[in-house]
Amino acid sequence: MHLQPAIPVLRIFDVDKAKAFYLDFLDFTLDWEHRFSADLPLYAQVHRDGLILHLTEHYGDATPGSTVFAWVTDLHALEQQLQAKRYPYARPTVEPVDWGLQMQIRDPFGNLLRLCQHGDQP
Repeated sequence: MHLQPAIPVLRIFDVDKAKAFYLDFLDFTLDWEHRFSADLPLYAQVHRDGLILHLTEHYGDATPGSTVFAWVTDLHALEQQLQAKRYPYARPTVEPVDWGLQMQIRDPFGNLLRLCQHGDQP
């Protein structure tokens, strides 16, 4: 048996806001969308590099206000990229922590992305 990386499931409440945040602002790629019918809630997968997220409108799939912890490299480059976009609802900045660097970004639904870089990386 071999366990694979976990895929966080995040609750969303508005597809357009979710796409503006995850696709336009954070540069994730939409992998697929699923609805049981056109008038039912969305379940979708997005990714950026090796980080995969599932976004769901389904009641009971996930709790709003969850936290995703992800390791990244070159966090300052990501900070510059995101700051340059001038997204009106978030201007994330890198902060030093005891073990390296961290940047936290809250999505429009209260979920927190905690992006971290080890202190031994340039």
